[in-house]
Amino acid sequence: MATKVKERRILGIDPGTTVMGYGIIEGKGQKAHLINLDVVAMRKITDPMEKLKCIFESTVRIIEQYLPDEMAVEAPFFGKNVQSMLKLGRAQGVVIAAAMYKNIPISEYSPRKIKQSITGKGSASKEQVAAALPYVLSEKMPENSKLDATDAVAVALCHFFQNGQSSAGKSYSGWASFVKQNPGRLG
Repeated sequence: MATKVKERRILGIDPGTTVMGYGIIEGKGQKAHLINLDVVAMRKITDPMEKLKCIFESTVRIIEQYLPDEMAVEAPFFGKNVQSMLKLGRAQGVVIAAAMYKNIPISEYSPRKIKQSITGKGSASKEQVAAALPYVLSEKMPENSKLDATDAVAVALCHFFQNGQSSAGKSYSGWASFVKQNPGRLG
């Protein structure tokens, strides 16, 4: 008797205190498709604590709207600007707290791991990640998608791939290698 493959809805978050990207995918077996992607813009909020409140409330609202089974969040990368790292860490912590509040399991991935899982290159740019998504998903991305939103979709896909649902165990030396090893996932 065949085992039925469960669908998983994954919320990916690219945390930030100016712009927070989010993307929701649904995966079944080895295929994932896009449910939605967008950003929460906080440029007009000047009080840092109000920004954190906005991040928390927005994350809870997104969870309530899309009912994800799991959440994946991009870990802050370690740069030279300590203040920027602190702000990003706070934003990530608030996103995690919101998921915990709604009892959603959370996974964290480094920017390098996310880029590697989508493009085959850990040092890929945001633009390269966004350009690879239509091929990885085998569907078009909405026009004028913001890079923070496409990054969030990449976070969700990275999580999907890491859970044995797709090519998690494979490594690629670049985009050409990925295409060669995954002809069925393109087009």
